[in-house]
Amino acid sequence: MATVTEWIEGARPRTLPTAIAPVVAGWGAAAWYGDIDWLPAGLAMVVSLALVIGVNFANDYSDGIRGTDDDRVGPMRLVGSGAASPSSVKAAAFTCLGVAAVAGVAVAALTAWWLLAVGTVCLAGSWFYTGGRKPYGYSGFGEVAVFVFFGLVAVLGTEFVSAGGVDGAGAFSAVVVGCFTTGVLVTNNLRDIPTDAETGKLTLAVRLGDAGTRRLFAVLMVLPLLLTVALAALTTWWVLVALVAAAPAAAALRPVVSGGRGPELIPALASTGMALLSWSIAASVALAFG
Repeated sequence: MATVTEWIEGARPRTLPTAIAPVVAGWGAAAWYGDIDWLPAGLAMVVSLALVIGVNFANDYSDGIRGTDDDRVGPMRLVGSGAASPSSVKAAAFTCLGVAAVAGVAVAALTAWWLLAVGTVCLAGSWFYTGGRKPYGYSGFGEVAVFVFFGLVAVLGTEFVSAGGVDGAGAFSAVVVGCFTTGVLVTNNLRDIPTDAETGKLTLAVRLGDAGTRRLFAVLMVLPLLLTVALAALTTWWVLVALVAAAPAAAALRPVVSGGRGPELIPALASTGMALLSWSIAASVALAFG
């Protein structure tokens, strides 16, 4: 049986900025829009955290039973390493997704029932990313889904349930968060191009090739900085403090543009997550108090 430490590592805690940052950014946009209702706002964080952890366990299970995790560089794979049984990891995934569903129903009850349809799509997207007969993550659509779900839906959804509406501040924030969050996945898939190609996992990185994926990552790191200036012009110039994200973004870019491979790209994952989190916190505070 896997130890507690192995289960925690299998949950991939380094990916949690992708859960926290969109909600924080949504809170900032909501504060700019109007007064925040903190009960649904807090529940939005529960939904986001549970979804990301659930996705991580679901990916571990689905990739593990397909054999695509048998020879991987990076975080602990519970099924692929044999540390935990597929059924136990699948149960962990369903438990986390169930928590997200319950919290999501509560949010819908407090705000708008049509959000149940959005939540259903999010849950389906979480499982079928690598699960099912034809997972869309194996066909090159994973990055699109991450941009939509963890950028547009998460940020604008948080703003809506927190303040009752959405605006331009939320839209700009959603695109920035979507870029950085997608960058996390692009870095991960760049690292895994050799093994994914061998196992038939046709991620966007495999389709674009090594050079194309590195160019895409560069765009995803630079575009948010340009959008930050536009967001500041739309709202308050205090938003420019969010350019603090330029430092970790540059750190993430360094091993990617210099041709780093395998373990050399692991620090880029952490730096991308730091860029995402630092931007969201700084922009949120600026919008709330600027």
